[in-house]
Amino acid sequence: QVQLVESGGGLVQAGGSLTLSCAASGSGFSINAMGWYRQTPGKQRELVATISSGGSTIYADSVKGRFTISRDNAKNTVTLQMNSLKPEDTAVYYCNAHLKAAGTIYGTQYWGKGTLVTVSS
Repeated sequence: QVQLVESGGGLVQAGGSLTLSCAASGSGFSINAMGWYRQTPGKQRELVATISSGGSTIYADSVKGRFTISRDNAKNTVTLQMNSLKPEDTAVYYCNAHLKAAGTIYGTQYWGKGTLVTVSS
């Protein structure tokens, strides 16, 4: 019943900004960590940024200083603010969440369907 829904992708010129949002819908679960990954054809999916339930963050070296990840635990949302975008940032961005359903012992990994970000030069 859990779904991750992304929004905010689109086309932007180099140097511009975009904000990606992801909302976890459903009930009866708690989220341990959320993050964003990206992938282009011919390349392996790579980590962009993650944030724990306590607010600890990890960023890929390629986006440090340009991207900022945040979350709202009450709303089960995660946001990625992307500034100073470069053409190499072009990719499909996927929301990821590690969560535990109520009444279960083990956690489960969920993925969104992805949203396309295109940065033109």
